[in-house]
Amino acid sequence: MLERLFKLTENKTSVRTEIVAGITTFMTMAYILAVNPGILSEAGMDKGAVFTATVIASALATLVMAFVAKLPFALAPGMGLNAFFAYTVCIGMGHSWQFALTAVFLEGLVFIALTAFNIREMMVNAIPVNVKHAISVGIGLFIAFIGFKNAGVVVDDPATLVRLGNVTDIVTNASPLVALIGLIITGALLGLGIKGALLIGIVVSTVLSIPFGIAHLPETFDFTPPSIAPVFGQFEWTQIFTTDMAIVLITFLFVDMFDTVGTLIGVSSKADMLDKNGNVPRAKQALFADAIGTTAGALLGTSTVTTYVESAAGVAAGGRTGLTAATTGVMFILALFLAPLFLMIPAAATAPALILVGAMMITPIRKIDLDDFTESIPVFLTIIIMPLTFSIADGIVFGMISYVLLKLLTLQHRQISWVMYLLAALFVMKFFI
Repeated sequence: MLERLFKLTENKTSVRTEIVAGITTFMTMAYILAVNPGILSEAGMDKGAVFTATVIASALATLVMAFVAKLPFALAPGMGLNAFFAYTVCIGMGHSWQFALTAVFLEGLVFIALTAFNIREMMVNAIPVNVKHAISVGIGLFIAFIGFKNAGVVVDDPATLVRLGNVTDIVTNASPLVALIGLIITGALLGLGIKGALLIGIVVSTVLSIPFGIAHLPETFDFTPPSIAPVFGQFEWTQIFTTDMAIVLITFLFVDMFDTVGTLIGVSSKADMLDKNGNVPRAKQALFADAIGTTAGALLGTSTVTTYVESAAGVAAGGRTGLTAATTGVMFILALFLAPLFLMIPAAATAPALILVGAMMITPIRKIDLDDFTESIPVFLTIIIMPLTFSIADGIVFGMISYVLLKLLTLQHRQISWVMYLLAALFVMKFFI
């Protein structure tokens, strides 16, 4: 049945490989189950209810990706988008969390319409092939930076923005040391060609974290999920035609659209899943999963659901079909009843996987034409802006705008489609929103 449904042989994979890949993806993104409720609770939402909403929305969207798009990508409430929800819309602008949920719900409906009319798919396919490969490389640097940051290996510095953290402190903060040990162990497992190396590395790093006090075994297990009632269907319709709602809605649309597009393209490029024209297979169905997840997530009581860059961990572990996503979706459902166990995984344990996946993600750079400056400069900007701005969307913005301008100024305008012109104009508008 699985062979017929996911065409495992055709995709040169197996049930075991797909399941390990799905679990690996889940383990690298399980932090969202702790982080998202914490962030949205700052806006006044019930933390337990948000946890349940986060799990259900993530599972639903990921299963749609698995069985409709049949791609190895997982979805969950997006980091950055949840911070905008809580700290900008609610705390900064002074709106209620019900107002913010309404904006997210409207965003999901707009995305469903754009997907139905193939507008989002058209945008994905319009991005030049070299820039698509650059997106994969940029995402690689970006998620490696996330791994170093989460583990405290790289920390902020007022003089130089970033610097090396204290990697030898085993008394007050052993996270950097645990992450680096985990990095070497996982790297050795990869070098030995051991299947599931990333997953094994996460488990070993988690166990290693316990004596250092970074991870703690649950004292008790409560298998009852928190009630979703406090946040379910809580919309505020009285302000949907206000200027503030328009600004919030457009911001959600811009950030989510290009974060998702970037992730789909980048991870597909790494997995050699792009077709001969450089397009993402079944992109429309993948974008549909994202739109359904956002709409359902708002109804359930959580912020915008998007495709996760951590899906690259599963792809690096061999995931190639929807069975990977299906496994991740099932893991989310299990997490609903085993929350204490999954939430004990510290950032130091997932950091090695993120860093090593980052290393794997840069391989498409070999496919990029670096001799033509009208191609190499947009490629470079796409790659470098992502980690420096902590944003996939901003990397795409700089890459696409520079691509159009350089082609125009060098009289190569015939290489630019009308969709590219439209996208460049939209990207310019982003700076003024």
